[in-house]
Amino acid sequence: MEQPQSNPAGRAPDDNPGSLTLTGAVALGTGVMIGAGIFALTGQTARLAGDWFPVAFIVGAAVVAFSAYSYVKMSQSFPSSGGVATFLREAYGPGTATGVFAILMFVSMIISQGLVARTFGTYLLQIVPLEPVAFWVPALAVGLLAAAFGVNVAGNKAVEASQRVFAAIKILGLGLFAIVGLWFVSPANFTNGADAAGVDASVQGFAAAVALAILAYKGFTTITNSGGDIVNPHRNTGRAIVISLIICTAVYLAVAIVVAGNLSLAQVIAAEDFSLAEAARPALGDVGVWFTVALAIVATTSGVMASIFAASRMLGMLSHMKQVPHRHFRMPGTVRMHTTVYTVAFAMILAATLDLSRIAALGAIYYLIMDIAIHWGLLRRLRKRVTFNPAVVVTAIIMDVVVLAAFVSVTAATDPLSIYVAAAGIVLLVVAERLFMRSHTGDDQTMDM
Repeated sequence: MEQPQSNPAGRAPDDNPGSLTLTGAVALGTGVMIGAGIFALTGQTARLAGDWFPVAFIVGAAVVAFSAYSYVKMSQSFPSSGGVATFLREAYGPGTATGVFAILMFVSMIISQGLVARTFGTYLLQIVPLEPVAFWVPALAVGLLAAAFGVNVAGNKAVEASQRVFAAIKILGLGLFAIVGLWFVSPANFTNGADAAGVDASVQGFAAAVALAILAYKGFTTITNSGGDIVNPHRNTGRAIVISLIICTAVYLAVAIVVAGNLSLAQVIAAEDFSLAEAARPALGDVGVWFTVALAIVATTSGVMASIFAASRMLGMLSHMKQVPHRHFRMPGTVRMHTTVYTVAFAMILAATLDLSRIAALGAIYYLIMDIAIHWGLLRRLRKRVTFNPAVVVTAIIMDVVVLAAFVSVTAATDPLSIYVAAAGIVLLVVAERLFMRSHTGDDQTMDM
């Protein structure tokens, strides 16, 4: 197996320093968050939290704000295209733990791509009546992933240019959606009752809804993968994370209020996978639906592009750090080109085989486990190398544990297969990584491929 040589500075051979601006990094972050968040997860969050689902997005933002603190601090100290993979390596050193947690993050990124790509297909079918839906949703998802692959292999400039345009369209479009939608809000819809919608609203269910809301914000972590390319990475990586979260929190809150105020809870749940399009119907009729679908297409397209950008870089850094094996399979091009191919291929498989709710469940579980590992590594292993406030990190860990426990409990009762799949995936990953490390590890604890 071929591996790139190690680099003492932690920079991957394919990094292109200075090729990505602060604005471009913010566009990448908002691209993933808005694409994977409000369009894909509003209905699922409402099913768990009932009338309180807009509040779940607010609480989710608060939890993510504490989590983002660790990423900002580590980005300032260890900027790299490896992002989370680099942070884990700095905290836990080369070995199985770094490999397992980093691959969990990579898998959650792939899951996000599958989620967003299927959301693209679901919204498009609201205006293009193709049958059967069971075929066309995954088919359109795979087509979007293929198109996004083409943009990514064109280079950083192509990705940044497209993300800037898409980010402007999404933010302005969703702003217009919110302004018009707020005008037609019916206060009665905010308290129409979970009982009428058949939702058993509870504290546990609300906490589980927060877990999905966190998944809607987790795209900020993709910004950490721009550390090898962004201008002034020690400063701008953290700034891009903060700016992206502020923008997305404002957008999510406004849109969630519009959905809650224009539809009854039963209607939101009935239109679970395309609730924003349905929320535009009472105020603007079919024109509103077409407008919202157009926004969803832009948002999901940019989300997939940005996620592929980040995930392929993370996998490339894992190969560079010799934490995972790498084969070229006679493909031409650089390691980053190969990791982009693998990333898109895995995402296509997920998009073609799993439904939205199951994809979201796996993504939430894997992300929260990895997130806890990041905070723990910073708290226990990097105190002498990174300046931070331990109280903030401890609070982030407690919040993650509470939300994860509630989500697993609720999901185990409603969809136990998701828990079985998640658990099996973790076991398989740990065993595989351990075997690779044992059979290919030298005295320096790196994999000799």
